[in-house]
Amino acid sequence: MRDYRSTSFWLETCGDDLTPRAALKQSVDCDVAILGAGYSGLWTAYYLLKADPKLRVVIVEREIAGFGASGRNGGWCSAGLNISLHRLEKLHGRDAARATYQAMFDTLDEIERVVRDERLDVDWRRGGQLLVARGTHQVPALRETFDEFDAYGFGDRYQLLDAGATAERVRIDGALGGLYTPDCAVVQPATLARKLARLVERMGATIVEGTEVTDYRPRAAGRRPALMTPNGDVTADVAVLAGEAYLTRLRRLHRQLVPLYSLIVLTEPLSDEQWAQIGWQAHECVASMRLSVDYLSRTADGRILFGGRGAPYRFGSPIRDDYDRHDPTHEMLRGMARSWFPVLRDVEFSHAWGGPLGMPRDWHPTFSLDRRSGVATARGYVGHGVATTNLAGRTLADLIGGRDTAATRLPFVGHRSRNWEPEPFRWIGVRFAQEALGRVDAKAARTGRPPTGRSLAERIARH
Repeated sequence: MRDYRSTSFWLETCGDDLTPRAALKQSVDCDVAILGAGYSGLWTAYYLLKADPKLRVVIVEREIAGFGASGRNGGWCSAGLNISLHRLEKLHGRDAARATYQAMFDTLDEIERVVRDERLDVDWRRGGQLLVARGTHQVPALRETFDEFDAYGFGDRYQLLDAGATAERVRIDGALGGLYTPDCAVVQPATLARKLARLVERMGATIVEGTEVTDYRPRAAGRRPALMTPNGDVTADVAVLAGEAYLTRLRRLHRQLVPLYSLIVLTEPLSDEQWAQIGWQAHECVASMRLSVDYLSRTADGRILFGGRGAPYRFGSPIRDDYDRHDPTHEMLRGMARSWFPVLRDVEFSHAWGGPLGMPRDWHPTFSLDRRSGVATARGYVGHGVATTNLAGRTLADLIGGRDTAATRLPFVGHRSRNWEPEPFRWIGVRFAQEALGRVDAKAARTGRPPTGRSLAERIARH
């Protein structure tokens, strides 16, 4: 039997029985069939059953609930997105851009409400988010980020900090300033996924695990939609595809997302003396302004989690367990953590893991329901799924229930991202962007001059 506890520190310590639920034994019929027992599928089930407790909801999971990104991420529950306000305005208009970001701010409050009302003990700590400039080359990006939020009427949610005020929150080597917002929380992500799974089961949903969905069938010729598995079909009025990066394993969706790997290292628990040197008492989620992405959090048991990109994209968009670990990237992350916090010089790192996130060609999330085919989906969070999945679940529940709400009028609804290029062009483009962005970051750090924004890699990655 697979050792699911080895998947990530979060699953290892979630305090839940990770013995898989029973697999699907035969074809079944229900009202809503959901592929994936991660956050997207679980939140969708939760809000469907809140609206109509009599619905028959079946969730089909290849592994166990929380196995994928939901149980492996950096613990950030952020109101942020990986698509900018400027980009949203260009695509959908200013009002839609503002409504989208307002919906994300509201989503953080909604998750906090559910955690409280449902009594989910998930180490929820709302300490906010702190973006830092580590060096003169990152200072302009902080100001530009604040100016963008301010231009859209959200400046009161953000506070620019000088080096001293940044250090009062977290003492980071080389930090010259920061941008703080209270609109972020840190959470034990696997515990949240596992407790959501138990919750929706108590509400009446059925979760079958160890059951791979090999294809899906849209409504056609009098036949209802279905999720297809080796052991039988799950037929429903609506089939929801909520597998994020793992949806690339379905032939029809293979080029909709690129499974991009994000990796994490974790220290042993630090001593009180070491924490006194670092600060970080409010448990803010922390990141720098690097183009190639880093993210940090402080765990409830006093460890530092340091995550980032760097693992190479593989030809053909495969997803394999051994890609969860990439020694050069994990060693790079350990070195980065020690450069941020010199007190970690002699501290051991106890865990290293990773997993795939789903990246659409335009970095744009999609929530949709095609009533003619009976197929719904939510995907494309690009690493910002902990909060966005909640908005996705509420939106899909409203769409399935036929309700016209503020959520169903957001520009994520019905959005269609174009397919990624076929191989080898996909591999050439993604690998070029990965390596070139790393070179841009390295040059900026070496020279002290900010990136120009004019390089091909920066233009490709602009979102």
